[in-house]
Amino acid sequence: MTITYPAVFTKHEDGSYDGYFPDLDGCVFSGKDIDEAINSAIEEEKNWIAVELEDDNGLPYVTDREDVELAENQFWRDIAVIVHMTEGWDE
Repeated sequence: MTITYPAVFTKHEDGSYDGYFPDLDGCVFSGKDIDEAINSAIEEEKNWIAVELEDDNGLPYVTDREDVELAENQFWRDIAVIVHMTEGWDE
């Protein structure tokens, strides 16, 4: 199953990035450049979702981009992860 949530990236003067997922409480990421930040975002989103599904919690709805104000040095990017749903399936 592919799950996609938007992430807010903040670019810093030194070229590093950090960010967060508005819909995934406490899910943050960072990187020394954009590629590392994206990879970190993917890993953090995947881990956050895995914990929620393991605890039988539902996943939150996706925030409408118009509901979040971005600073001048911020931008949105949709981050998709693939989650393998194996529990309850015969192999």
